[in-house]
Amino acid sequence: MTPNVIAPLVVAPLIVWRLYARTRRNFGRQPIQPKRMWTRVAIFSVVTLLVATQGLLDPRLAIGLTAGLLGGVALGMLALKLTRFEIDGRNDCYFPNPWIGMALTALFLGRLLYRLMVLYPQFSQGAASGYASFQRSPLTLVILGLLLGYYIAYYAGLLIHHRRVTATRVQSELK
Repeated sequence: MTPNVIAPLVVAPLIVWRLYARTRRNFGRQPIQPKRMWTRVAIFSVVTLLVATQGLLDPRLAIGLTAGLLGGVALGMLALKLTRFEIDGRNDCYFPNPWIGMALTALFLGRLLYRLMVLYPQFSQGAASGYASFQRSPLTLVILGLLLGYYIAYYAGLLIHHRRVTATRVQSELK
């Protein structure tokens, strides 16, 4: 087998596993885990900064990423309004709106699959321009910006909510 065939066979199960984990987090009651959420916010912020460096090479990419980030933050705020919160004993939990997260994930995966299908002939022929053209799509960066902006705003909003609930709980225990 050639490396062009082996790499997708190795990577595909990992992608399927991450999609399953991502989908599970869009449904049902989820505990607020501050350490994990801060880590996610940090990772998504670093990825955003790394992707934004491509905007230095092409202003269209910077505009696409910025538009996506702004739209993602707006969607994150909407999702926070649609999220139900619950305190179960000592645990602060939330019920995320499944439709926004699933729609963004499907949009992002659909765009990546489309780009791979369109550019696959260039990759299979070993053309170096295939990878470069995969990176230079403003529409892909709009969708990536939507996803990054959404999750940064959503997790940050959950953490702010959790901090307020924790402060209220501590004040009520002191009285």
